[in-house]
Amino acid sequence: MKIKYIYLFVLVLGCFACDEDDQILPEEVILPELTSGSADFSKYVAVGASFTSGFTDGGLFKASQENSFPNILSKAFANAGGGTFTQPLMNDNTGGILVGGIPASGYRFVFNSSTATPQELDAFFTDLGAPVPPITTEAGISVGSDFNNFGIPGAKSWHLVTPGYSTLNPFYARIASSPTATVINDAMAQNPTFFTLSEIGGNDVLGYALSGGDGSNPITPSAGAVGIGFDETFEALVTTLTSGGAKGVVTNVPYTTDLPHFTTVPHNPLDPTNPDFGPQIPTLNGIFSQLNNVYTFLGSPERSIVFSTTEASAVVIRDESLTDLSAQISDNLLNSQTFTVFVQSLGLPPQAAPLVAGLLGTTYGQTRQATAGDLLVLPSSSIIGTVNTDNVTALVTQGLSQELAGQFSVEGISLPLTDKWVLLPSEQAEIKAATDAYNTTIASITASNDNIVLVDLNSILTEVANTGINFDGFNMTADLVTGGSIGLDGVHLTARGYALMANKFLEAIDDAFGSNFMESGNFAKANDYPTNYSPTLQ
Repeated sequence: MKIKYIYLFVLVLGCFACDEDDQILPEEVILPELTSGSADFSKYVAVGASFTSGFTDGGLFKASQENSFPNILSKAFANAGGGTFTQPLMNDNTGGILVGGIPASGYRFVFNSSTATPQELDAFFTDLGAPVPPITTEAGISVGSDFNNFGIPGAKSWHLVTPGYSTLNPFYARIASSPTATVINDAMAQNPTFFTLSEIGGNDVLGYALSGGDGSNPITPSAGAVGIGFDETFEALVTTLTSGGAKGVVTNVPYTTDLPHFTTVPHNPLDPTNPDFGPQIPTLNGIFSQLNNVYTFLGSPERSIVFSTTEASAVVIRDESLTDLSAQISDNLLNSQTFTVFVQSLGLPPQAAPLVAGLLGTTYGQTRQATAGDLLVLPSSSIIGTVNTDNVTALVTQGLSQELAGQFSVEGISLPLTDKWVLLPSEQAEIKAATDAYNTTIASITASNDNIVLVDLNSILTEVANTGINFDGFNMTADLVTGGSIGLDGVHLTARGYALMANKFLEAIDDAFGSNFMESGNFAKANDYPTNYSPTLQ
């Protein structure tokens, strides 16, 4: 046995002692020389909204702008004859902007291991007991309009062609060439030879979605509305940008409801093991049994509200698409022989029966528990289970005690979540219909113009949401905080997400205009871009 081991040892030494010339080395990969094809990148101008600006984590700040997808693209373009790319950088990394010294857009979101959910930067420093960094970017202080990046956070399609839009948007106010200027004209003043026109139409549906479809921020009509119709606006933007012979890239509109802002909060977040909720379940079910009997009598048992003692329960929501049963509920409760006893069990005199019946009818006339088909917006997570003090005040004014008013004012439990917190299936259908109409227009205009190429941002973000996309070994998903693609506001991309987006642009440019950015190695690398910005970023 010993002789055998000695033989093997000598054999191994012999292998290591082989002449270096006999070793097999990996072949050196020689990349082709970069060519720009038929495109001229000498003056690249980016036009768009939040994505184009580099907006992320609920704010716009210097570091995010430096990692905007147009700035990433400009680095590749610089190797193919591209010129200097300038951006209207913010003064700091707080994420906010001032109008007359007052914050018009607040601090960016941050995340650290000590918090369960993202929090605003000022809250982070307050919790630490440290000084809160001031917002120092003032919209009223002009920084000129000679820039390459005209990404305006919050801009809808028609805003880009509206004179005087600077009076409505602080981000444009600081770079508008005049009080009556338009974004598109300021961009054209740079004489672009190449452009990107990205996420046009995104805010036209996103505003409606972020507001829960409550009507305060309506969807831009696709056609038929003079001055603000999406179709005519998009065509005008493309016609203007290509009028001097410039080539460019456009994107379509993603399905906003695939974003974690709308998919993170479950419809059934009420945990019976929660000590603030679980012990209240028997009392709550006893109170709602009165109402459920009426629902059944009125032929709407599906509206019954029941909380489980063993499983997570759905929140109670207001659904304006339901028939309003307020009057019927009140009448049936008053006609019930047991209702007066129920009112007395609440510590109220029998004479309060009409008041309570009216309260229950008004509150639950168009309500139900949420289903998996409903989407709760991300901010709802911070109000579910809290007491609505305004509702308490209103109920006390009507004659209820402070304690009883508080019991009937718990958001998502005894007080139905209002429309702004929930996207109903009918509202989701409106968003999808508008998005599909926009994208049909974008596809048609792109197909008829050889100077532009389409990046299918809709399909890209759908893939991110469904299965994830591999980016240099990272599986980029749409999970909030951990997915790597979407920032802490649940809507805008991370720096790494914008790098992935830039590469998709380069792929499309190569295919359409004969360049070879991807083949020659001139593209973004995942490890060069973070997925999370430090709270202490200076």
